[in-house]
Formats: sequence, C-alpha cells, structure tokens
Amino acid sequence: MNGNPQLRSLLDSVQTLTALQQQFALVAPPYFALSSQVLGLHQGTLSIATSNGTLAAKLRQLAPELVTKLQDRGCEVSGIRVRVQVSYAPVVHKPPPRILSGAAQTQLHELSASLSDSPLKLALEKFSQKKD
Repeated sequence: MNGNPQLRSLLDSVQTLTALQQQFALVAPPYFALSSQVLGLHQGTLSIATSNGTLAAKLRQLAPELVTKLQDRGCEVSGIRVRVQVSYAPVVHKPPPRILSGAAQTQLHELSASLSDSPLKLALEKFSQKKD
C-alpha cells in the first residue's frame, strides 16, 4: 500500500480515524464510546455519529469537556459535531457463555434426581448435562 500514492492516502486516513476513535473511546463515558463512531476530522472539528437523538443531545452537552480531554491527549480538536445516523447500529458485545464447574453439574444432577417428575426436574437435568 505504501507504493501507491492513492492507497497510501487512504491508509493514512484510516489510521487517523482509528486513532481518533481510540482516543474518543478513552475520554468519553463508556456507553458513548460503544454507541458512537468517529466519522472524521475536518478543520479541527471532530464529527461523531450516534444511533439516536437522545444520545446526540447528551453528547452535545458533553462536547466542551470532551474537547478539553482530547486536547490534553494531544489531539488537534477544537470542536465536536454530532450527527444522528439511524442506520448506524451500535456495537453489541456478546457476553462470554457461562460454564458450570464439574461440582456444580454434579450438584444440579443430584438435585434433579431428588425431585419428582416435573418441568423443574427436566430443566435441571438438561442444564446439568450442558458442557458449555
């Protein structure tokens, strides 16, 4: 990519946006960092997209504080412009699956064996047999 001037320019833009997104994620409250995306930086104004108007309004209120924090980190940002992009879906982090220990599986199996036939007994038997 470094050999082609057009691709080099594109690579530089991507690297700049990635760095700005990372800096924004460090200074913004966690929920905004996950539900907002940096669109670009033009003449010192950082453009940020959010998924709804409520988030945009709150982000506009926090903008002066965020600008100061970004400037403290060396970013050449003089203002923040917030845009609502309904098509932008926030990143949803799927929690890791919970895994039962062997002792927990054994105890659930013993509990299910002590119960009379019922939906609870069937659910406990099924749950105690899960491997992950």
